Amino acid sequence: MNFQDMSFETSCFNIGQLPAPEGAEIVFSGRSNVGKSTMINKLASRKNLARVSSAPGKTASINFYRCGGLRLADLPGYGFAKVSRAEKLRWAELVEGYIAAGRPITLVIQLVDVRRAPTDDDMDMIKFLASRGVDFIVAETKCDKLGAGESDSRRAKAAPEAGVSPKKVVFFSSKTGEGVEELRKLITEHVE
Repeated sequence: MNFQDMSFETSCFNIGQLPAPEGAEIVFSGRSNVGKSTMINKLASRKNLARVSSAPGKTASINFYRCGGLRLADLPGYGFAKVSRAEKLRWAELVEGYIAAGRPITLVIQLVDVRRAPTDDDMDMIKFLASRGVDFIVAETKCDKLGAGESDSRRAKAAPEAGVSPKKVVFFSSKTGEGVEELRKLITEHVE
């Protein structure tokens, strides 16, 4: 699979706008500002494919990308406090509706900031995915921001804190490239 052939497809602000299912879908989920768009850009070896915002809570849609017969879905981030309650509810309905819609989702990459334990929102999403029988991994992002003294400790705590097997955890850094090839391999395996 050539990830450099990835291209933007469409943005959907409600369930009625979702593109017709065709081929496998890989989903990126996580808090606002955890690095979903950055991860997509790094996987595609491009800087501006997925828009990266300096202000959390800006992505209010599901953004779809194409890579051959594969579709990638970048979900709106959750947990951002400066968004209205109505907007948070709309995002939740959009995300839950998308995942519950019987789409050909083959893998969800659940992003969590490695510098801290998963939030209640992160754990709610992990439990939601598990209850739906959706295959997922936890991608611990921003690994380059850990100091030498805290790196081993945070990495050792990642799987137990998320309540998953260490085999379901990938460590990722857009700055150093850590985890990029591992994620590409996992995505390719899930599509094939």
